[in-house]
Amino acid sequence: MSNPQQLRYSKEHEWLSAAEDGVSTVGITEHAANALGDVVFVQLPEVGDTVTAGESCGELESTKSVSELYAPVSGEIAAVNQDVVDDPSLVNSAPFDGGWLFKVRVTDEPADLLSADEYTAYTAG
Repeated sequence: MSNPQQLRYSKEHEWLSAAEDGVSTVGITEHAANALGDVVFVQLPEVGDTVTAGESCGELESTKSVSELYAPVSGEIAAVNQDVVDDPSLVNSAPFDGGWLFKVRVTDEPADLLSADEYTAYTAG
């Protein structure tokens, strides 16, 4: 399992892209997708919603369980991935590509986001 080096990661297993024009893309990691099993339902925040770093902003339901989705940063939801809502299996098949979840206009970023190497070590431990 490879975690893309250009992303940053939360200890709740979300990834965050570098901001483009103040907007970052958020998804869950391959590690989280594998742990969840086959994702069958995705509930995402709505465009315009405000999210707070470390707080629940949606949920992912799999054949095994329901898992909370946590915001890795604070900000306003700029877009949601309707493709994932229509086909939740994208979270499993392409967690770092087509399976992204939402885009957020970042207003605050916690200091404890992990690099790819730190996240790999965190999940290995």
